[in-house]
Formats: sequence, structure tokens, C-alpha cells
Amino acid sequence: MAEPVIHLEDKVAIVTGASRGIGAEIARTFARAGAKVVLASRKIEGLEAVAKEITDAGGEAHPIAAHMGKEEAVRGLVEDAIARYGKVDVLVNNAATNPYFGPIMNIDWGAWDKTFEVNVKGYFMAIREVTRHLQERDGRGAVVNIASVAGFMAMPLQACYGMTKAAVVSMTKSLSIELAPHVRMNAIAPGLIETKFASALTQNDEILQSVLDRTSLKRVGQPQDVASAALLLASDQGAYFNGTLLTVDGGWSIG
Repeated sequence: MAEPVIHLEDKVAIVTGASRGIGAEIARTFARAGAKVVLASRKIEGLEAVAKEITDAGGEAHPIAAHMGKEEAVRGLVEDAIARYGKVDVLVNNAATNPYFGPIMNIDWGAWDKTFEVNVKGYFMAIREVTRHLQERDGRGAVVNIASVAGFMAMPLQACYGMTKAAVVSMTKSLSIELAPHVRMNAIAPGLIETKFASALTQNDEILQSVLDRTSLKRVGQPQDVASAALLLASDQGAYFNGTLLTVDGGWSIG
């Protein structure tokens, strides 16, 4: 009997925050699985590099610069994806920001507003645009929201970021009911993943060791660890997942 294969053939996927780290790896993984991938991020240069890597490997990718905290940019992203490929089947909300690291009492409102604008409002705006498209064509699609263990664990010095990720978890659960059956919506909660985004943690020996001490697998995660989970949730092989939060943290949150 042939081994089951997870694939995204005939699917069009938008991946936000796709210029590096987790988002870039999700885009590569989706392309290898057969999806046409629309890459989104604020700056086109990084996206073009990832898109070239995908197309050079025989995949299909199209980069679009878009600020995920701005409604016109989000709407334009979805419209451009539909214009190029005719439809959107999958949305991966991965673009995030964390401009402030320190005691929460000292945060300024600019950093607070930026964090919520991108990490919460941006996710919802993208969900709304893709859902409207799916409803209009009576289609079925999947949304994968990248949350974080910071959404349900205490994260001193990252409290604002954690609040936004808790909101993503709540959003996922509520909207998975409201938007079904047109949309299946699930979330992934990565732990400490080796990316530039997490470098303030991975390059701090004291913080890194404290995480590893509580992590049963005794290693930092890699972007592919998250991408593999995203592929399952986005695919037809994951068709009965809805409202799920997959924790990809090597056992940190239960340590």
C-alpha cells in the first residue's frame, strides 16, 4: 500500500511574513507540496529572493509587497493573488512584529499600537478578505494562524506580544465556528524557533538555557518544524481539523 502523501496540488496559498524565517519556510514547503504560493511582506527584496529560490526549484511563487497592518494593502494583496491565479484557497497569517522587549509598565503607546495593529488586526483583515472571496465563489478554504506559546504562557518582558498571541488563539477558536463551512481555521503555537525574529532570545545565553532546561527535546526548534504542521493543517489531509491549536515547542510549555 502506498504511503499517504500530504500535498497542496491545485491550491493557491497566501503566506504573509514570507521573506524570512518561519514564513519563508512555510512558503517553500507549500510550493514543494504543489501549491502556487503568493508571498507577502513589507519589503519586496526579501520576497523576491524567496520567490526565486522556489521557482528555481520548479515551484510557482509570486511576491507582493504589503503592509499587513493596513486595510488597503491587505485588500490589494488578496485582489492581486486572485487576479494572478484566479482564486485563493489557503491563507497563512504569519506576519508579526514585536518592537518592544522590556518591562510592560514602560511600553509606549506607539509600540503597543503597532504590535496589535499587525499581530491582531492584520490577521483579522486578511481572514475577512479571504473569507469573503471564498463565500462569493462558494469555495472551501483553510486559514492557518501562527500564534505562539506566548499566548498561553507567562512571558515576562514580552507581555504585549503575548497579549496579541492570546488574541490570535481566541480569534481562531471563535472564527472557526462563525466562518465554517467555507473556512477551516486552525492555529499553531510555536515555541522558541531559531529565526532572526527570535534572536533576542536565542542569542541570550541565560534565556536560552532557561528554555532548554524546560524543553524535553532539549533543542531549539527550526522553521521546518512549524512548516510541517502548517502543511498538514492547510491540506485536504487535514480536512477534519477546525478550531485546533497545535503546539510546536518541543515540550517547553509542559516542562
